[in-house]
Amino acid sequence: MTKQEIASMIDHTLLAPQAGVSEIENLCKEAAENHFASVCVNPSYVELSAELLKGSGVKVCTVIGFPLGATPSVVKAFETRKTIQDGADEVDMVINVGAARDGRFSEVGKDIADVVDAARDEGKKLNKSIVVKVILETCYLSDQAIESCCLCAKKAGADFVKTSTGFAILKDKDGKLLPNGATAHHVELMRKTVGKDMGVKASGGVRTSKAALEMVEAGANRIGTSSGIAILKDFE
Repeated sequence: MTKQEIASMIDHTLLAPQAGVSEIENLCKEAAENHFASVCVNPSYVELSAELLKGSGVKVCTVIGFPLGATPSVVKAFETRKTIQDGADEVDMVINVGAARDGRFSEVGKDIADVVDAARDEGKKLNKSIVVKVILETCYLSDQAIESCCLCAKKAGADFVKTSTGFAILKDKDGKLLPNGATAHHVELMRKTVGKDMGVKASGGVRTSKAALEMVEAGANRIGTSSGIAILKDFE
């Protein structure tokens, strides 16, 4: 895989709550210079990012119900509409993880569908095709639950399923922090479940070219990372 091929798969990400305007400006500059797929920013920076990236070919991606996914569906739908009005081209929504763990997949499906419907409706008004990605937070879910959530996303008409927020806190019985991001196993499972017609985004802990290529080999066609520049340097 070439440097430009991997760059075209990267969502150049800055979702830290303390990020300021200068950091967003730099993020967008790096994305334009390296021809990344998108920048992924918090909703409050969508309008700024859209202005900075106008004409660059780089999309503006934002997050919905982030990072917990526990907000009501109607709020996620409103947030989706607002961010699209502000200039978002792609939205990455977090599912109701608790509902998924309980096996309440009809609720999971409705939550996703509400966001997809809002994105399609708002995009139509603006003559834009909005990409919807569904964040599962895989570290909290069993393989069976991951499969069920993928099927919910597919039924709802989402474009991608995505592994993680990168903000989950998972601990063992002794309180030691455990990995909370993408794994090749989960990416492979997600790809197998959704088939070839949906996208799979690996995010959380993908910081090197080796890790990125491992995710692509497992079936990912989009990589969410704050380490996009470091990943590309490995190709030089």
